[in-house]
Formats: sequence, C-alpha cells, structure tokens
Amino acid sequence: MLRVVGVDPGLTRCGLAVVDVEPNRRATLIDVTVVGTSAEESLDQRLLAIAHGIDAWLDRHRPDALAVERVFSHTNVSTVMGTAQASGIVIAAAARRGIAVALHTPTEVKAAVTGSGQADKAAVGRMVAKILRLDAPPKPADAADAAALAITHGWRGAAPGSHASATRTGGSSGLTAAQRAWAEAEAAARHGSRRR
Repeated sequence: MLRVVGVDPGLTRCGLAVVDVEPNRRATLIDVTVVGTSAEESLDQRLLAIAHGIDAWLDRHRPDALAVERVFSHTNVSTVMGTAQASGIVIAAAARRGIAVALHTPTEVKAAVTGSGQADKAAVGRMVAKILRLDAPPKPADAADAAALAITHGWRGAAPGSHASATRTGGSSGLTAAQRAWAEAEAAARHGSRRR
C-alpha cells in the first residue's frame, strides 16, 4: 500500500487529497479538503495559511509521496505566479519531512485518469469518482483534481509493482507490454539527460 497526497496548488483554493494505492492499482480516498485564502489578504498571510494547512495535512496523514500539479504555462502571469508560490510552499513542507515529491502535468493526469489528455474537468471528476468508488466527485473541482493527481502518481510511478518501481529495482515482472515500453522510454530519457 502506498499513501499519496495529491495537491492542486493555488492561492485562493489549494486542493488536498489523500489516496491509498494498492499494488493492483485499487485506489481508496482517505481524506480530501481545500485550503482557501481570500484575495483581500496580503500575500504573506495567504502563503502562511497554505503552509499551516499543508503542514497539518502531512503530519496527520504521513504520506509516502506527494504529487503536485506542474506549473508549465498560463496566459495570466499573476495566476501562474500564485500557483508557483503555493507549489513552493507545499514542496518545501514535504522536503522538510523527507517525503518524495513528484510533479505531474495536467495532460498527464487527464490521460492517466480518463485515457485522454484532452479530457475536461467534468470527465476527470466522473472518473475520479468511479476509480475511488464514490457516489460523486469530491467538491469543489480543486479537491477532485488533487485526488486525480494522487491517483496518477500511484498508478504511474509510485505504487509497489508499478512500472517505475520496477525501473528502480531493475525488474519488470508483472508489467504489461505497454507498462514495460513506458518504463523503458522513461529510463532512456533519464539516461540521455545525464549525458548532456
């Protein structure tokens, strides 16, 4: 069993979800919340609120890994800055506790959860509910997105027996042909980047 905290970072709403992922990919939602701050508060106080929220969350749930949405592009500079600042607070909180951190792009998360990197938020929410055996997606959408991040990390590279754990240990038993191909491509990309 691997416990993953997924984080959909943001200054106004920072979604947090705890998901346990079994080696057979069965995922169970343990807890979910949103840490919210008001745009009227000063930046330092908003970041402090997020820091307190993630500290309490990590201490309460003691995850094995933390998955954060990777900030890669936005048309609104102030939005991307706020998201990056919230991400930094979360990543630092995990690092202080020795918790492994992974970054996943929105497209990667959509593809992992729905099978399509072009899926909309509603489709992601429906699949999160189905995967976690819930009657409805966690609310608000930031919470569902955090759960999707945790599922993605557990499925794509963290759960014992997954392709990434096989890559780390040098084995490939129990992997499908697609998982082996993905693991080999990932290892080749890492190997190529070391040579540069």
